[in-house]
Amino acid sequence: MRVNKRSVYLSCICAVILVVTLTWTVWTHMANSPSSAAGSKRDHSLDYFLKKGTIQERDAADVNWYHAANSKDKINEALEGPAQMIEADVLLRGHDPKEPIMAHPPDTDSDITLQDWLSVVVTSDKGIKLDFKSLAAVEPSMALLEEAQAQLEGPVWINADILSGPGGLATPLDAQAFLQEVALRAEGDVLSLGWTTGWSPDTDNPGYSWEMVQQMEAICRPLRQPVTFPVRAALLPQSFPQLQWLLQQSDRYTLTVWTGQRDMLNVEDLLPYRQNFNKSRIYYDLLESQISKFKALPGYN
Repeated sequence: MRVNKRSVYLSCICAVILVVTLTWTVWTHMANSPSSAAGSKRDHSLDYFLKKGTIQERDAADVNWYHAANSKDKINEALEGPAQMIEADVLLRGHDPKEPIMAHPPDTDSDITLQDWLSVVVTSDKGIKLDFKSLAAVEPSMALLEEAQAQLEGPVWINADILSGPGGLATPLDAQAFLQEVALRAEGDVLSLGWTTGWSPDTDNPGYSWEMVQQMEAICRPLRQPVTFPVRAALLPQSFPQLQWLLQQSDRYTLTVWTGQRDMLNVEDLLPYRQNFNKSRIYYDLLESQISKFKALPGYN
């Protein structure tokens, strides 16, 4: 039987066109769907701690935090303690050798570098949150984190204030520059993206405005990673509709409620968030006395 080469050729071309068309259709559908337009990667921190048995249900309020583990003594204390998540600050040393160190401004030096800090953390099953205070520290820090990534067992959160928020006087890190360094290198991590804020006693402290949350959501929408928004507890009573809207935009989003050491916080003001949001979507990074009082409130459960 003679084979018509022209017919075979045309059939092959049609098949290729069909495959390309189907591939493009599927990709376009995925790219335009609300859950996958940003990669549809949700925060799995609670699943990790649940599997480890350090929490008993998917309740983000049960995750405990250790703060400012910015020295050898502090990180050792954190690793031996009950907190599941360890937070530390990263900046570039103020003198040679200019390398990433664990320190919070105005400090410019530390007894432990990020490289040494990570070498200690990888021996544990704790989660970590690296809070970047300097844009210059981001690129070399992410390179070190990449090297240690395979050995890190727990969740990794990458934090920076990238927008100006209510009462914020500090200059935020440049959002575009920060995310260019972080987004491709931290595909499996949680991005903790916040606003610079301020709080003063005896004044009318404004909350998070619609413009602030809409600007933040526009930045986060194209990202593939899960995103948590660190929000100042003392500003939450006047920010409920804005933050409710923000969480409704993607199931990748969570809130991390934090407090300043000198902030005056009425924990009753947090109940609307506890009662109206899924408990897996709000972490409470509060003082131990505050979280204990909060959990004892009628209506908490």
